[in-house]
Amino acid sequence: MKTWFYLDKQAQRKQVLESELTALSNAGEIAPDTHVWSQGMPNWVRAEEAMPELFSDGSASGVAPPPPLPTGIVQGPEPGQKCHEVDYEIFGDDMQLVEVELDPGERVIAEAGAMNYLEDDITFEAKMGDGSKTDDGLMGKLMAVGKRALTGESIFMTHFAHAGSSGKRRVAFAAPYPGKIIPVNMADVGGELTCQKDAFLCAAYGTEVTIAFNRKLGAGFFGGEGFILQKLKGDGMAFIHAGGTVIKRELKGERLRVDTGCIVAFSPGIDYSIERAGNLKSMFFGGEGMFLATMQGTGTVYLQSLPFSRMADRILAHAPSAGGKSTGEGSVLGGLGRLLDGD
Repeated sequence: MKTWFYLDKQAQRKQVLESELTALSNAGEIAPDTHVWSQGMPNWVRAEEAMPELFSDGSASGVAPPPPLPTGIVQGPEPGQKCHEVDYEIFGDDMQLVEVELDPGERVIAEAGAMNYLEDDITFEAKMGDGSKTDDGLMGKLMAVGKRALTGESIFMTHFAHAGSSGKRRVAFAAPYPGKIIPVNMADVGGELTCQKDAFLCAAYGTEVTIAFNRKLGAGFFGGEGFILQKLKGDGMAFIHAGGTVIKRELKGERLRVDTGCIVAFSPGIDYSIERAGNLKSMFFGGEGMFLATMQGTGTVYLQSLPFSRMADRILAHAPSAGGKSTGEGSVLGGLGRLLDGD
């Protein structure tokens, strides 16, 4: 039987028997533009040139592919994959938005109110929960939304779907305050990510958005994140948001001490605890707070330079209408200067 060679998606050379080509083509391992070669051929050529019968009528068997799904019918993820596979692009610098590209049948879930704009054929619906467990009964859904209520989020999530029959369509989600949007491939972080309770922005359909209770008393009281954290589970793309500049650290058994409240998210394998910030003098007069968060283990940690609560405190401290102190932007006239300027 004839032997063929082809270059896979990582440009690695693979050898197969001719009888295996049909299965590889159906699985997408060999595509029309895959380079192939066999004995007697002078050079490598595209698969569609060397074996056109594999790609005629859309299948190796010559049977035409099924027509597009009727409008309004949304297809689920591929077999063996929990989450839909979506493409994306992030725009902006400090006030970012993420534009998610959907193929027909693909879906994305987002926090209520996060959507910025959407194109034709994108439908949306507010639902209780993330839809990751379709077999949950009424009690299961009520438990899920009850957990979301504990985090202070809306009990509803918005589901966006490409309900058209062809083409790619886009829907964009905006960050709620200045900072960065972090794209996370959940498959690369062990399928699970623990984050601060208001960090989640949107994710591929199939991602489970639930809560995690901090099991350590000290971390719950003094860790800046409280006892309740958000937990994301899945194998697709998820997008979280943090304030200021975001730093990604890969720990390999090391220990990292962090200002409480600056932790955005961490992957499995990272232990989160609280310790004193030095001696009593440093705790009370060092300006760094009384406690520091300690991250230790092997995994990924995301940190933010400006937690939203810290930014809000600074704004309120200088907002006269909220009882703050007027600084007058450096003017010697202070509030009188704003009055003259019309502010």
